[in-house]
Amino acid sequence: MLKLRPVNQLRLAYLRGLSGQPQAQTQRNDGPADEEYTAQPVYPEIRDLTHKGRKQRSAADWHEEIRQVPTVEEKLIKINMPRYYGYKVVDFNDTKIPYNALPIAQHYTRTVLEKTTPVVKEEGAKTEEKPVTEDDLFKAAREDVIEALEFAHDYSRHLDQQPKAAPLDAVTRERQLTQIIVEQLNRALLQVLSADYAHLNELEVDYNPRHEAFWAVGGVDPPKNVIKSKKGQKWQEEAANEPVDRLVQYTGAPYLSLRHRHQLAPWKTPAESESLELSKQIPRFKHDARTLGYTTKHQHATNVPGYWPSVNGQNFGLLSFQSRAHLQLRPKSYGERDLLEALDALAIKSSYAWLLAQANYNGFNTYNELTYPLNTQTVITNGREWSFYEYQLNTLLVHGHHVDSNPRVNFCRGSEPLPLYAEISPAGKCVDFNDAVLRQLINLYANVPSVRRSQVEEQPYVASHISAYEKAEQREFIGKTVKHLASNRPRHLELPETYMWEKLYKIDNNTRAMEARRRFFELDVNPWRRTLDQHDKEYVPRALRPGAEKKREGRRKPTYYP
Repeated sequence: MLKLRPVNQLRLAYLRGLSGQPQAQTQRNDGPADEEYTAQPVYPEIRDLTHKGRKQRSAADWHEEIRQVPTVEEKLIKINMPRYYGYKVVDFNDTKIPYNALPIAQHYTRTVLEKTTPVVKEEGAKTEEKPVTEDDLFKAAREDVIEALEFAHDYSRHLDQQPKAAPLDAVTRERQLTQIIVEQLNRALLQVLSADYAHLNELEVDYNPRHEAFWAVGGVDPPKNVIKSKKGQKWQEEAANEPVDRLVQYTGAPYLSLRHRHQLAPWKTPAESESLELSKQIPRFKHDARTLGYTTKHQHATNVPGYWPSVNGQNFGLLSFQSRAHLQLRPKSYGERDLLEALDALAIKSSYAWLLAQANYNGFNTYNELTYPLNTQTVITNGREWSFYEYQLNTLLVHGHHVDSNPRVNFCRGSEPLPLYAEISPAGKCVDFNDAVLRQLINLYANVPSVRRSQVEEQPYVASHISAYEKAEQREFIGKTVKHLASNRPRHLELPETYMWEKLYKIDNNTRAMEARRRFFELDVNPWRRTLDQHDKEYVPRALRPGAEKKREGRRKPTYYP
């Protein structure tokens, strides 16, 4: 940057430049060489002063502000600061997968899908990609798993025979039975394998955890109202049809998930040139997500991987079990191929969202890139059919120009569904048990988390923790605000609404010119632009105020927004 100088110094420098005298040789009469001058000219940065350039620069500054926030909790609050009533988001969830949903899932998560054949250990053969399980260990696990399956079906049948039991629909019945099967199989496998695999003793098991993630996606065609709004302003007419970013919120609740304090090793590290080629294979879904059947809603940005932020906890996902019960509601006319694509889309969405939420708890988010990959394993099952997937999260930048220029891609590889057993006989016995599926399931448990990083490497953008703050009031405010945002409770005052008669008689036709202007649209107030900190502070009764703050300025509690 150029420094301001007196007028005579600027004139002298200009004359010396005309005479060809290098400025680096200029000296003052009263001291050494002047440090204001350099051998090579230094010019200020040339900035793009167009509307688009200013918006990009403003967005980059905001992303940098989020990165500079010291704690994880404050980063979660900072993302929600621009919207008091929440963002308008595309509702991604684990209970609704429309027809032809795989392309949009790949585009919105920047994922390359690979279909593989399950790696199974045959009798007398060895597996290279997965840990080899001993025959005695497998036999013990097989007996316990079969017993767990028979117990789960017997218990489910017992629940159905209760005199006061309400009749269940097919989706609820499948979820109930699968929940029992998954919990029993997890208990049996942990009990058998924990003696030989020490990492299973350190796992955290979450039952029906809350998995939520928020991110921004670029390269989407603008809605009609956005196009109409821009065409109404001359300085934005040319950018009316340019792609825009859409905000996405995933909400899911798997049957069960397992977490560990160390992360799984990456299984694919392609070169940058290879990633660029792979990124061209990702389908581009430019249309509005509502054209497929997805809905939109307004809510705060929430990132919850099944637990609250902690200092030294099990922050890395090992395995999750997802439900496919809602697939019963899909019309048979969709065909078998679309059913398999729906399973792939569910695996991609759930795996990406869980890893993204974990990345948020390590200081990253949709606007601040990962510095190392994250991995997890996903199982989609209805108790009988089992699909196995592995997911590697390499990048979080999917918004704006990154949808085209980002050299990184995420990877997902998985298999088609395989039956664990054929049926349960009327006598309660398991028929045609599939050993190959059990071996594949054991391999997922036996995959040892081997990547260990220091606190600085694991959380490079996290400089502190709220427990380090001296003020208890500040710690309480931050923790309470994070959980209030994650609850997504409605505000005590609803969003201002424009009534139909107001649009007809006040907005479209000025027929009430003499009426006092009190409504928000008459005062040129956009309620959606209200920020998170624009609210009345909590009142402190006089008897509870500190001694030095009995006066008027101490009657409101301070806020500690980032």
